[in-house]
Amino acid sequence: MPSKNTIRIYLAGGYYHIYNRGVEKREIFLDETDYEIFLYYLKSYLLSPDSPEHKRLPFSLHYEYSSCDLYKRINLLAYCLMPNHFHLMVKQLDEKAIIEFMKRLSNAYTEYFNKKYDRVGPLFQGRYKAVLIDCEEYFLHLSRYIHRNPLEIVDKIDDLINYSYSSYPDYCGKKQTKWLYSKEILQYLQNSKKDDAGGFFSYKEFVENYTDKDKEFLNNLTLE
Repeated sequence: MPSKNTIRIYLAGGYYHIYNRGVEKREIFLDETDYEIFLYYLKSYLLSPDSPEHKRLPFSLHYEYSSCDLYKRINLLAYCLMPNHFHLMVKQLDEKAIIEFMKRLSNAYTEYFNKKYDRVGPLFQGRYKAVLIDCEEYFLHLSRYIHRNPLEIVDKIDDLINYSYSSYPDYCGKKQTKWLYSKEILQYLQNSKKDDAGGFFSYKEFVENYTDKDKEFLNNLTLE
């Protein structure tokens, strides 16, 4: 029987939770540079080659990926990088965008990591998991789950906003990442009924106030 979340349904216009972790649960980010390189790859795929931000990429990345058209085909709504895994929330605009995006991202980062740390073989625990978000209730709650991940390693909930490897600072107005589409979720929160958002109209309040009851929304979408 296939393991959880390995059967993929790819739809144009579909929203997805994508995640993976290191093989044998090993750490895939060992220092600050590793996190930054992974984010560089995201930026290189998700920015138009004509963007001033794209032109500030390291030359090797700019040269290799300037012809990539994924910026037209996939939107990144939220992300979080953790020492041994990552989470992405995306909207794909055509049926094959995620396949190409994740192949490029996984292969590029594995090649970088293996070369830096003088290792060979797979870095990730099998193929990435991709879960179609087919229920509006999950839309907000998944973004909250992703942004709360660093609570495993930060001292207190107030430190979430200072975690550098998450889109949460963008959602709180502390950053403005050009290749992130945060407005869609923030607008959804603003337009949703009070009960849908747990009674919170500030995204920061929504994320930082979390109860066991909220876990019910995420049983099939969280990391195994």
